[in-house]
Amino acid sequence: MIYAVAAYLHFLAIFLLVALLVLEHQLFRLPLTLERARSLFRIDLMFGVAAGLVLITGAARALRYGKGLDYYLHNSLFHAKIGLFVLVALLSIYPTVTFLGWRGALKAGELPKVTARTGRWVTLIIRIELLVLLSIPLLAASMARGFGVIV
Repeated sequence: MIYAVAAYLHFLAIFLLVALLVLEHQLFRLPLTLERARSLFRIDLMFGVAAGLVLITGAARALRYGKGLDYYLHNSLFHAKIGLFVLVALLSIYPTVTFLGWRGALKAGELPKVTARTGRWVTLIIRIELLVLLSIPLLAASMARGFGVIV
């Protein structure tokens, strides 16, 4: 039963991560309003927490409640999944730094200044993150069916 709970918590964390990124994509449009800027700031922080939960629950499954670490370490699709997750983490740095830069303005009740160029970059990066995140379940489903095993 604990294996099912571990899998459920991992899937829940993944769904939360994707939902927060979709919400971030929907809210980020120029010109910003103060309310949307505050929401984006909070959602991005929650996105980081959700990514941490995905990592923790995934590690728990790999180390204790899955097929065993040996299985995962000898599977190329597992390495690809981890690589894509790291890519999303690296891509998320730019939007996070952008949103964290708003902290002072938001505390003062002012609207943060965002250039059109920054807006285009943040939007593009969020879209790439979504595309990469949506490819990870295909790798997971393939891996669960025995593909990717390194002999």
